[in-house]
Amino acid sequence: MKLIIGNRAYSSWSMRGWLAAKQSGLEFDTQIIPMDTPEWLNGTAKGEMPSGKVPVIWDGDVAVWDSLAIILWLADRTTRDRYWPETHAARALAYAMTAEMHSGFAALRGACPMNLQQRFPGFSPSDAVRADVARIDALWTEARSIFGATGPYLFGDFGAADIMFAPVVTRIDSYGLKVGDTAQAYVAAMLAHPWMAEWTAAARVEDFPFDRYPIAGGVPASGPAPGTASGPA
Repeated sequence: MKLIIGNRAYSSWSMRGWLAAKQSGLEFDTQIIPMDTPEWLNGTAKGEMPSGKVPVIWDGDVAVWDSLAIILWLADRTTRDRYWPETHAARALAYAMTAEMHSGFAALRGACPMNLQQRFPGFSPSDAVRADVARIDALWTEARSIFGATGPYLFGDFGAADIMFAPVVTRIDSYGLKVGDTAQAYVAAMLAHPWMAEWTAAARVEDFPFDRYPIAGGVPASGPAPGTASGPA
């Protein structure tokens, strides 16, 4: 398989596709296409992307694009239990949460683009961003409190819901957004996951130009990626 992604530092959907591929346990190659080049902007770099967007995974001659579709495809290629909780009640909540993440939280997405090369210690969220964060906090707390006893992730074991919310975890960390104790512990566990640490470390050394999302008040993210020293939580 070949996974085509954009800049690791900024492409939240690429992060999801890559985590989904890692979760499959299947072998895959990764191809990075920088997203703010003349070739990207004029479309000539998008030849293998049916939707013109990243990520897309090629499995032989089959192309699957969109991160959630990639999760569903890889769950069918392996086993659904790799991605989804076993019990009906937990799986129902996981389905609903991933769908809500896929289509929602526009205020948070717009005001806080994923940026793994900078931190924003002085960021002041709008009421709409606070409302999105409060909803996410409530969802995470519900999943962790009811279904998270077997591990540190939303439904205990790492799975599709964690993959879909992974970029939000980085936003809460980068922008200093306030969440409750349960959600903050989940953020720490996710940042310490070895795949998250691997992605973040690679993102921090990228030198691709990317000028479309300037945000005031940013300072360079420095030091090792979260989790690289202590390993997974």
